[in-house]
Amino acid sequence: MDYKAQYQIYLSQVSSALENACERFLPENSEVCRAARYSLLSGGKRIRAVLTLSVCEMLGGDMDAARSFSAAVEMLHCYSLIHDDLPCMDNDDLRRGRPSCHKAFGEATAMLAGDVLLTEAFDAIANAPASAQARVRAAQALGMGAGSHGMVYGQELDLKYEALAATEDQLRLIHRNKTGALINAAVQMGAAAAEAEKEKCSALEAYAYGIGLVFQIVDDVLDVTSTPEQLGKPTGSDSSNGKTTFATLYGVQEAMELARKLNESACTELRRNFGERAKFLEQLAQQLLTRKN
Repeated sequence: MDYKAQYQIYLSQVSSALENACERFLPENSEVCRAARYSLLSGGKRIRAVLTLSVCEMLGGDMDAARSFSAAVEMLHCYSLIHDDLPCMDNDDLRRGRPSCHKAFGEATAMLAGDVLLTEAFDAIANAPASAQARVRAAQALGMGAGSHGMVYGQELDLKYEALAATEDQLRLIHRNKTGALINAAVQMGAAAAEAEKEKCSALEAYAYGIGLVFQIVDDVLDVTSTPEQLGKPTGSDSSNGKTTFATLYGVQEAMELARKLNESACTELRRNFGERAKFLEQLAQQLLTRKN
């Protein structure tokens, strides 16, 4: 099966898992939950959820468990986007081609919508059709990727260096946490569904953080080379806020060359550990490098 067809199969599974999660954890009689649904079901590439599913399948794991875990990581990712768009953070009015949650529902409701998605993500894991060990591993992976050792810490660093001239090392630290940690969580949740051994998890971690940095570099480049219509969100906000990014630090061409080197390194390590079984993950990494939105 070719890459695009396989990706569509995973997307369909994720969509079904998210619909089920909404029915179970986000009742429509709540305005906050309706706001959460508005953002959660608004489309997107679902990269993190697809990583969870594809890693589990590569390792021969329990796909029912992986589908529940994939919904959980998307719920948590969506919470981060809602909060990131708020006026106190990035103050963005557009997300995935339509008004961001706080523009559609108001700031207070959007804040609570993010809170409920964060909370119910762990409920989704707790109720997944998986062994207790797999559920604990998945919850630990998501907590590490999202909290004070991951995404939240990365966001803190991002705010700290917003008005400063960050170095490459500082940018790498910011985005290892802000972007890479949740991508690694998604990968490790797929490994948890397969109850994979430690050595495989370590190999997957190197891949996850590698493509996480690639994702961020390409994001920085697209912010200066694309239009809001192409991306479905505002562009140019980094430069207008005087923020240092890989694109402003190196320029577009050098930044993309760095992304290509990182991508090749991540895929080489993946091939060394998993061989032909990792073909889809390699192709996904290549798509992250060449994406236009």
